[in-house]
Amino acid sequence: MRGLPVVLVYAGGRKAAHAGHEVDTLWALASQIAELKGTTLAGDFNAMRTYPAHRYLVPDDTLTLAEAHKLGVHSVRDLYGGVVPFPFVATKLIAHRLPDNAQISPPGWSRAFGEHTATLVLPGNSAFSRDDACNAARMLWQDGRVRIKRPYGIGGAGQSLVANMDELETELTALGDAVLRAEGIVVERHLDAIETLSVGQVTLDDMVASYYGVQHLTVNNHGHHVYGGTDLVVVRGGFDILARLDVTSDIHEAIVKARAFDAAVQNDYAGFFASRRNYDVAWGIDAQGVRQCGVLEQSWRVGGATGAEIGALRTFRADPQAFAVRASTREVYGDDVQIPDGASIVYRGVDEHAGAITKYYTVDCHILQGSSDR
Repeated sequence: MRGLPVVLVYAGGRKAAHAGHEVDTLWALASQIAELKGTTLAGDFNAMRTYPAHRYLVPDDTLTLAEAHKLGVHSVRDLYGGVVPFPFVATKLIAHRLPDNAQISPPGWSRAFGEHTATLVLPGNSAFSRDDACNAARMLWQDGRVRIKRPYGIGGAGQSLVANMDELETELTALGDAVLRAEGIVVERHLDAIETLSVGQVTLDDMVASYYGVQHLTVNNHGHHVYGGTDLVVVRGGFDILARLDVTSDIHEAIVKARAFDAAVQNDYAGFFASRRNYDVAWGIDAQGVRQCGVLEQSWRVGGATGAEIGALRTFRADPQAFAVRASTREVYGDDVQIPDGASIVYRGVDEHAGAITKYYTVDCHILQGSSDR
């Protein structure tokens, strides 16, 4: 019989050089995941150490297949996160097709995926050359301004609006042809009055939970609007169960598109698997007044909603009859923070750059009623 796993933190991704509250948050969440699994957190992964046969990793970023093999990660039972065959698969880039007659694409790029998801995403293209980016923008400018996105931007960072070729050329020159070829960019139709919904699923041992939810902004210690938390509705089971909830037509559309996008990734990118899946789906109005809805990007790693995910899983583990819960995360800045009764604190301290910050999550165990009439 397989023994209890050793739970380890693996900070080897783009956040590896970061310190402070992000790293401490990762460790706190890993500790709670270990508790859910009935074991303990054993520390950082160290390639020089010998571990038991079954180790469970909590990485700070999506892993590539090559990384996963070196780390002994072979299935969703081995990590809280995801594994992709090529690095670009974990970025915003796969949300769009290449332009017609594209000159450059990275090794492993699936044109079939772009065809399968064309109706699931916003109008746009991904590009890896100056000419391809310009061709994509010319098509989109027929219906208004264009949004340029770097592949690794988070929370709106690494984005700009361009209205003409001069503005686009300025952006591309600042980026540089070598970086453009290596990393690529997204060229996407700009939308106004945009709203975003998160749709996700987590798998931990024998439990599967799926959810939809909204993110909230808050004001940080420097007066900037930043991520402030997420409110989720979480159900026991897969996306099929989530789609049966009695929700608005907008929410149902977002769930359906996220589910189809997720299925396309599994079908068109061999080697992909993830125990934590999160998709941002947006609605907005374009310059012609047309409503657009599509998947913006995916996250297959620990994220802002993970505390709420853990809280929901904990509830489902404790109460086998529980069908659905509301779970929320909050990130609050400043010294005088009132924490609700029953909240689980993930981080509380003074970060060198962010200042005083508190992170916690709550779970409302009120059982929600599902609907199977769709």
